Amino acid sequence: MIARMWRGWVRTEQAGGYVAYISGTGLREYAETPGNLGCQMWTRDLGDGRTEVVTVSWWASLDDITGFAGPDIDAAVFYPEDDRYLVDRETRVSHFEVAADLDG
Repeated sequence: MIARMWRGWVRTEQAGGYVAYISGTGLREYAETPGNLGCQMWTRDLGDGRTEVVTVSWWASLDDITGFAGPDIDAAVFYPEDDRYLVDRETRVSHFEVAADLDG
């Protein structure tokens, strides 16, 4: 199993709106892509007016990620309204092999 992780930062007052937006776009697209095993979005108030947002998705293989991300699976995928929310973002994602999973 492969975990895919991305981070971005939004204004804290817009965090709820961004979570709703990405739930309906990015997370939905993850879930609808063959080979996706689940996804989550995590948030953390940094106390300086910004909230860190992390998306994590789990995939059966690196090949399955191409169905979502295209041939450059390390490139972050963005959506039309992202610029409205994001004050900073990673443009590359991280992939990890899941080495241990007590639930599976």
